[in-house]
Amino acid sequence: MLLAVVAAILSSQAGSGALSITHVSVVDVLQGRIQRDVTVEIRNGAIASISHRTPDPDTREIVARGKFLIPGLWDCHVHCWSDQILFPLFLANGITGIRDMFGPTAMLTSWRKNVENGTTLGPRMYFSGPIVDGPKPIWPGSIAVSSPEEGRQAVATVQAAGCDFVKVYSLLPKEAYFAIAEEAKKRNIVFAGHVPNAVTAMEASDAGQKSFEHLYSVLAGCSTKESELLTSQSLTRMQRVQTLLDSFDSKREQTLFERFKQNGTWQCPTLTVLHSLANLDQPAFRKDSRLSYLPSWITASWDPSKDFRLKALTAEDYSAMRLRFDKELHLVGDMSKIGVSILAGTDTPNPYVIPGFGLHDELAFLVSAGLSPLKALQTATINPARYFGVEKLMGSVQVGKIADLVLLDANPLIDIHNTTRIDEVFVRGRALDRTLLDQMLKTKPKATSETDFPAWGIDIDN
Repeated sequence: MLLAVVAAILSSQAGSGALSITHVSVVDVLQGRIQRDVTVEIRNGAIASISHRTPDPDTREIVARGKFLIPGLWDCHVHCWSDQILFPLFLANGITGIRDMFGPTAMLTSWRKNVENGTTLGPRMYFSGPIVDGPKPIWPGSIAVSSPEEGRQAVATVQAAGCDFVKVYSLLPKEAYFAIAEEAKKRNIVFAGHVPNAVTAMEASDAGQKSFEHLYSVLAGCSTKESELLTSQSLTRMQRVQTLLDSFDSKREQTLFERFKQNGTWQCPTLTVLHSLANLDQPAFRKDSRLSYLPSWITASWDPSKDFRLKALTAEDYSAMRLRFDKELHLVGDMSKIGVSILAGTDTPNPYVIPGFGLHDELAFLVSAGLSPLKALQTATINPARYFGVEKLMGSVQVGKIADLVLLDANPLIDIHNTTRIDEVFVRGRALDRTLLDQMLKTKPKATSETDFPAWGIDIDN
């Protein structure tokens, strides 16, 4: 397997693995400054020094004149089904950390152990394990909850399994949701995910849900008809979207976003998947040269006619989804201006959300929403570190922090698209040069079969 081979090659490198990146420009993601022409010394997987001095003779030198060093990137909404397909795509795109939002606990636990002990090369990982959903869950493998008692037990089950947080989902009954919130607080475990259909965005924020995914319930929370929309089951998708747009109230938006800021409610908008799902009826959109990095059976499965969520959508439905996306793009910009904390996440591997590459698409969408390149870069670097409470260990290029780093050929603070111009990636201080990254991109393991590929992902009917 490619990643095991790469890990073995890196482990066999002579010496302590110490290296010096010389003549490099370090991007300060905290202040937006550039520290130019410095030497970054890495020892034992961490940043040992940042200085203007000559590198120590016992270190391997990487001359990086004209290049820019940023922290390793995070995709904070992924669904892993294959370490051998996804991990190379993540790493080759500079993604050294992921938050998995639904997957088999035993598998994810094993992968994380293998990455941490060095037998597999991959991103560091936080995961939720199973989804906690209502009595008739949308996705197989979820924990079905119909009562407050079952909700509290679900929290206990997820925590006992060693998961990092509880993921709540769309069909949870209101009383069960609040029981989950109370039990999570009692057990000191984070709960995050979808805002259930029966709960308002304000209620979820006040209940302590740490992050909202996909902006669910946010646009409704800005509507003067939120209560009606919460209970209405008869509207078509276009009617619902038009009602949301016509009843949008800027004062309600301001109040809601101020509450998010006050409560420390994070947003992971996953603009990439929202855009993809809204454009699947456009043949030109589905012609993406980056599809060549994926096995054909995966790209074939992205045919909308084969997806139970998508096959019945009409041209009007897609038009409605595009209208909604345009409005939600503005909402993200407004949230950022108020100071709501944002995480970059893609919801890969939903249709045409290409693993690894999609994170760079997400950063570009965030800039389109109104964030500066610096603010967008923060959503994939220092913000995840703060979210997970590990800011002292990662998230910025500073002495003492873990050497998860990306070396770029151009300045991302000038143009966020420059995050795609990757020269090398450093994983715990181990350097993956461009030749090796290209090899990782081109290799298509056959270890995972089509029958193993689940359709985990977004609920489009929120």
